[in-house]
Amino acid sequence: MRKFTGSTDALQAGVASRQGQKSRSQTEQTLRSEAQRLRRLVIRMTNAAGSGHPTSCMSAADIVAAAYFHAMRWDPSDAQARDVDSFIFSKGHAAPLLWAALSETGAIDDDPLTLRKLDSRLEGHPTPSVPWVKVATGSLGQGLAAANGIALANRLDGIDATVYVLMGDGECAEGSVWEAAEFAARNKLSALVAIVDVNALGQSGPTPERHDTAAYARRFEAFGWNAIEIDGHDMGAILDVLERAGRSPGQAPTAIIARTIKGKGVSFLEGKEGWHGKPLDDEKMKAALAELGEDGPRATVEPQRLGQAKPWKTTPAKSIEIDYPKDKPAATREAYGHALAKLGKLRPEIVAIDGDTMNSTYAEFFAKEYPDRFFEAYIAEQSMAGTGLGLAVSGKIPYVATFACFLTRAADFIRMAAYSRPAHLVFCGSHAGISIGEDGSSQMGLEDVAMFRAVEGTTVLCPADAVSAERLTEAAAERDGIVYIRTTRPKLPILYDAGESFPIGGSKTLKSSPKDKVTIIASGVTVAEALAAHEALAKRGIAVRVVDAYSIKPIDKAMLAKAAEETRAILTVEDHRAEGGLGDAVAEALPAPVPVQRLAVRGIPHSGTAEQLLDRHGISRRAIEEAVMALVR
Repeated sequence: MRKFTGSTDALQAGVASRQGQKSRSQTEQTLRSEAQRLRRLVIRMTNAAGSGHPTSCMSAADIVAAAYFHAMRWDPSDAQARDVDSFIFSKGHAAPLLWAALSETGAIDDDPLTLRKLDSRLEGHPTPSVPWVKVATGSLGQGLAAANGIALANRLDGIDATVYVLMGDGECAEGSVWEAAEFAARNKLSALVAIVDVNALGQSGPTPERHDTAAYARRFEAFGWNAIEIDGHDMGAILDVLERAGRSPGQAPTAIIARTIKGKGVSFLEGKEGWHGKPLDDEKMKAALAELGEDGPRATVEPQRLGQAKPWKTTPAKSIEIDYPKDKPAATREAYGHALAKLGKLRPEIVAIDGDTMNSTYAEFFAKEYPDRFFEAYIAEQSMAGTGLGLAVSGKIPYVATFACFLTRAADFIRMAAYSRPAHLVFCGSHAGISIGEDGSSQMGLEDVAMFRAVEGTTVLCPADAVSAERLTEAAAERDGIVYIRTTRPKLPILYDAGESFPIGGSKTLKSSPKDKVTIIASGVTVAEALAAHEALAKRGIAVRVVDAYSIKPIDKAMLAKAAEETRAILTVEDHRAEGGLGDAVAEALPAPVPVQRLAVRGIPHSGTAEQLLDRHGISRRAIEEAVMALVR
């Protein structure tokens, strides 16, 4: 036996080193056992459901076991805690692996074998039905952008937490991934760790790069990330990188590129095509479970809290002050910017994001006053929307702005944001409609109202002057869920006094009399056109009612019922496509069969002045007058 001849300190250091090696070896062995347990549970869950993605889960089981049972600082007893590390399953079809991990750690007590059942919280892809899910995923390419927002919120609140995102290699074909990657690096989100599960197989065949992990590493590095390639089934390597990543303030985010095997642990599944999204039948399940072996040692989670959360939720004692002279027209987009800056002073939880348009949306007013709470997304609308969602689920009230037409680029992100059930998430689309004039059709938001109306639980607001624009921007901060504010380029007449209130779900009847034959319901720029038509019709002896439907969703049903009862017809006029806009909202909500004629933008617009285009597309004051005359006849 070799004798130790060094100092006592050296002897003690040697003993400690050997004990540490033994402890680390035991940790790795226990985590490998947990990974196998997760694989077995995933197979049983998907077999019971008769559907799901077991092989996609099996490739990431080692990584998830290492994260949830060892690397993450979190508390399985508190799903609402913010002073903890977060894990986002951007690879949403691996939801059974998430449910298995949460079940094994004791974070949920749902029966895993109820996966995908109608009365179960354990859905086919992650949703906030389980409160551990911060953002709904499953539409690939969205998790990284949301993680950016969560990391930004942590930074604002002084929370030194790591945000992990599990992504698939096939998912990295989405351009939104690289929009988010650029944003993360530019904003130095060092606490962000993206883990790419490179299992080389997609739904219909091999992924573009197969197992070339260097290709993914080069891409992340080109965007300014630290990229580390590992064997995603080597528990020692996984622990080494997880323990180092995300803990270096002021540096770049980290991408862990993990080479894995789809279906890992079962010989007849490993690396085999044709198994994506297919559960095992009873016979194959029995064989797979036998191959995965018996239960080994169990890991436990030591609850950890960082103790750094500084949440705030303010209720302003007063409303914002508004001052617009009646003789000076003003643009609703500029009013949005003024209101946002005023709200920033009253509510520190408000943040703003803009897509390289802040001098047009006037978000620049907020950026100047609160630069630490303003984030420039540049021309990357998907990343912008996803980042807004991440901020929203972290206690912030994000106001996300760009041209209305460009928000359609983020339609899928907005759709998925609704499934994430954010407390408050406000979008502002400026330069809406043909009234922007000479820029032409590519810049005209004409489908935005339809898009937002079709999303579950949204609120759609379309102010007609600067006063209502400021008041509705203020009201949006209190409104639950997703709110869309539609603003316009041209300056519009001031219609309202500064003290006027604009409750969501209401409307303003601007002109009315007992003799009204037709109710004109307008929104945005067409309200002024309707008022001008009202004057012209009055000279002809024709009385009409004019309503400003500033709240398109929810629509004012009481106003509609009254109009249906007291007038013979309804004419809607809007600077939007006929499909899905104000006209459809009115027609759907009418309680009685009253004739409804819809004036809206039809055909492909062309460059021209606002006045020329309103007239060409039949939504001008002259067109309104003619339509009323036809209805009266």
